[in-house]
Amino acid sequence: MSTEQPVVQMNAGNLTQRQIYVVFAGVMAAMGLSALDGTIVNTALATIVGDLGGLKYYAWIGTSYMLTSTVATPLFGKLSDLYGRRRLFHIAILTFLLGSMICGISQSMWQLVVARGVQGIGGGGLFSLSFAIIGDIVPPRERGRYVGFITSVFTISSVIGPLIGGFIVDNTSWRWIFLVNLPVGIIALMITNKSLKLPFTAMQQKVDYIGATLLVVAVSCLILGLSWTGGSYGWLSAPTIALFAAALIVSVAFFRWESRAEEPIVPLHLMKIDVVRAIVPLMILVGAIFYGANAFMPLYLQGVTGVSATNSGLLLVPLAVAVAGTAIIIGRITSRTGTYKVWPPVGAVLTLVGFIMASLLGSTHVYLYLAMTASFFIGAGMGAIFPTSTLAVQNAVESHEIGAASSIVIFVRQLGGAIGLAIYGAIFNSQLEGRIDEKLIQTPRKIKQLESPLREQALEVFAHAVTTVFRMAIPVLIITLVLSCLIPGRQLKGRAEATSP
Repeated sequence: MSTEQPVVQMNAGNLTQRQIYVVFAGVMAAMGLSALDGTIVNTALATIVGDLGGLKYYAWIGTSYMLTSTVATPLFGKLSDLYGRRRLFHIAILTFLLGSMICGISQSMWQLVVARGVQGIGGGGLFSLSFAIIGDIVPPRERGRYVGFITSVFTISSVIGPLIGGFIVDNTSWRWIFLVNLPVGIIALMITNKSLKLPFTAMQQKVDYIGATLLVVAVSCLILGLSWTGGSYGWLSAPTIALFAAALIVSVAFFRWESRAEEPIVPLHLMKIDVVRAIVPLMILVGAIFYGANAFMPLYLQGVTGVSATNSGLLLVPLAVAVAGTAIIIGRITSRTGTYKVWPPVGAVLTLVGFIMASLLGSTHVYLYLAMTASFFIGAGMGAIFPTSTLAVQNAVESHEIGAASSIVIFVRQLGGAIGLAIYGAIFNSQLEGRIDEKLIQTPRKIKQLESPLREQALEVFAHAVTTVFRMAIPVLIITLVLSCLIPGRQLKGRAEATSP
């Protein structure tokens, strides 16, 4: 393996506090765009299909973005270690803006699907590089509060996405959902182009094209298999089995190749670090839990209370507020104390309490407040786990591998989310099959329009299906709690280490 490494000089007095704030503003704007675009399109899907046609490609609008963003996350992280964060961050912004522009002018569903894939590439890059850039410019001891703010921006953007999407569709054209990204992205590009000047010396190194290709194929097969299982095909169908088998075979080939590659796209030696080894499985489980809550709580609110998709997103504000508040407060405490070990277990306990509450939800409107309280606890738990896990990994690796390490954490979290959504979706559908009209599953708020006693029966079935999903998450959370207690505690470094440029 090559011993030469690119030199990334972490901030040790090189940037003033004002310069850090300026860079941080540009990073936050870019991160907000990435997170927002993952969910903003959801409330506009029906309108888009009505305008462009192509109902059979409906699911691909979301799948293409999820697929390319997940694959791009580790690739951008590693390439930024090789060629510099600034260059790759600008490439990610430009790619995202290009995809947004094509989305906004698409004349067919296939054009939109391809454009969403381009958007996802840029979005995945923005997501992983945002954390890596903060790792470059802020010393570990001070990094907690910044990572907390980024986590808050990501979560809030994800939650308010459906609200903004609904407002745009109701008042203008659905195309503005994508075109509105252009001015914000250009501002982020201008800010970071002027202020993001990190010391970096590029070295002559090979890019692991074979490893990158194997990773893309393996993740694509897995996510496509999971995405199609709940809709187009069953778990035991030939296409599903073929995709899962291909994912397994290519994954084995990927790990074998990476173990002997000169400059691996995913440095496997990072798994020898005790902190990384503990957090990777934790993030897979946490990703599955969080994405499941984000998907099925609005579904419950629509089905039981009869609110619109936009208003059900509004009812998730407690979750967003809890994530933001907890992440910021814990970030400040972590910066002051220099330790993070206690917070992942605390977060796991809070999330467990939230899911126990969610598992008790019933079929009447009075459970609305219990659902919002459960969302608050879940959000508080995630606000404690997400930023501290990223911070712990960044603190445990060498400065020249912060990009790869940060992207690994994000990658496994997204992968866990994709796996969790597929499994929870299968559980949910199995509880509804043969017990409720399929049309009501597509538009759950219409349940409230049924006549008695059909309305009460349908509400009971629907509520039971959703709470079954929440109950199934409880054993996963218990495992998460155990894993979080096993994370080694390391004192955060008071200053970032610097090397010569």
